[in-house]
Amino acid sequence: MKHRILFPLAGLLLLAGCSPSPKTTETATANDSNTPLHLLRPAYNVPYGTLSTDSVKSVMDRVLRYVDANTPARVKDNQLERGAFRLASYEWGVTYSAMMAAARATGDTAYQTYVDSRFRFLAEVAPRFRDQMERTGEVDPQMRQILTPRALDDAGAVCAAMIKARLADSSLALRPLIDNYMEFVLHGEYRLADGTFARTRPFRNTLWLDDMFMGIPPIAWYARLTGDASLADEAVRQVSGFAKRMWVPEKKLFRHGWVESMEPHPAFHWARANGWALLTLAEVLDALPANHPGRDMLLDLFRQHVEGLAAVQSGEGFWHQLLDRPDSYLETSATAIYVYCIAHGINRGWLDASAYGPVAQLGWHAVTTKVNAEGQVEGTCVGTGMGFDPAFYYYRPVNVYAAHGYGPVLWAGAAMTELLRGQYPKMNDSAVQYYHTEQETDEPIFHETLSGETTN
Repeated sequence: MKHRILFPLAGLLLLAGCSPSPKTTETATANDSNTPLHLLRPAYNVPYGTLSTDSVKSVMDRVLRYVDANTPARVKDNQLERGAFRLASYEWGVTYSAMMAAARATGDTAYQTYVDSRFRFLAEVAPRFRDQMERTGEVDPQMRQILTPRALDDAGAVCAAMIKARLADSSLALRPLIDNYMEFVLHGEYRLADGTFARTRPFRNTLWLDDMFMGIPPIAWYARLTGDASLADEAVRQVSGFAKRMWVPEKKLFRHGWVESMEPHPAFHWARANGWALLTLAEVLDALPANHPGRDMLLDLFRQHVEGLAAVQSGEGFWHQLLDRPDSYLETSATAIYVYCIAHGINRGWLDASAYGPVAQLGWHAVTTKVNAEGQVEGTCVGTGMGFDPAFYYYRPVNVYAAHGYGPVLWAGAAMTELLRGQYPKMNDSAVQYYHTEQETDEPIFHETLSGETTN
């Protein structure tokens, strides 16, 4: 049976952006009598609608080209040649993991080549710089961070990426660097009495939500690399240690900081820190054995966190710098992390595609508006410590050289590519569904009744 939708001609001309003919000028103003108002085009501030894998990849490719040109892998004057970004920062650990995901999702080997070339370079020059450090006490600051890590920021994210690269390609001579990093993560980082990772600033026995990502995923991935099941158990214990102190169940969000000596504890729901927490859960779920007894707890927390985040997504698709304060600015890196985790969760079967596909899709549309023609990621908050008043977070600067934005954008693009190729998220009940097609002509059917009424 053919379906026919009958629309007033003047209203359709308005929808198409055309002016009506002179004889219909009296109906130029759309109203409830002459126009199907539900079909008027909304004035979205960000792109909106369906996506294609080609459109997603075009954004990713711009980022890849920019990053590749601005992270040289060369030694110059006995130092690593300086680019716009550091090869061994925690932000770049995220970027390496994202590049590998992009290679798998798109089939484009350029992303994996980026990772392999940088990791091979670091593995090759590390012994030379270690010798220099032992002889003179002086060494390139980036190499010192690799050789003698002093914080989880120095070690965890890059180490997790190296482990994943090594699991995929055993020819990469990364095991000495991995083991060196893990020695610090497992035995060098400060901890609370129950073993949970902690810091001594700004107060003794302070938890930073950031350290979930900086410390826990490498433990879970190291368990995969070594086959040591006790390390998988330790990763789950660490998540539990953070969650029991920092999870705010009534909001289904995490607090940024927890201080043992304070009551009440700070309750600022900083966006990127919540991103690190959600990303930690996704990473640990990926790394854990399918039958690990801790999976159910992690999966439940992941789902609750996504539910809490979806509830505070802005109408522009971004999330706010302070998640529950909509007068704080819209921030790119956290938005990209959430897009990745939500799309990845759908791809893994952890989340319902109909419920959360549009959330990820809207978020990706928002992210694309922040990748400029050069491939720089705009709107990313710079590195941020722990604050005890809202102004601290409200006025943190944003900068295209804040390295935190690049990996999340690539990771988000990779997950969106998989989502589009797998189970495309159902769009909202949209006006587009009313444009039925005549089977014989493949042309839209628009008819006007004598009374001007719309029928179907």
